[in-house]
Amino acid sequence: MKKENKIQSDIISELKELFPDSIILKNDPNYKQGIPDLVLLDREGWALLEVKRDANASHRPNQDYYVNKANELGQYGSFIYPQNKTEVYNGIQETFTSKRRRSRISRS
Repeated sequence: MKKENKIQSDIISELKELFPDSIILKNDPNYKQGIPDLVLLDREGWALLEVKRDANASHRPNQDYYVNKANELGQYGSFIYPQNKTEVYNGIQETFTSKRRRSRISRS
């Protein structure tokens, strides 16, 4: 099984390919306890992603809070690991597409 930092590096590369106009930031784990590993900033919104080695990896204090908070704010938050990354990428795209549609409707 790959180490989490290698998985994270792979995910960052894939995000850059899927969202070429976005900014992807890697957070400092020592700055704020539980803040997710990655932030994706896009014209249509943002996403918080906490990278895990697999679905059964333990969650550190506050990680669930921040992932849920992103979703409560109408953005996208998720735990991401090799087995669900395609689902997460699709979820981000759907969230951003939905925001784009709502933005066009409100301008009409």
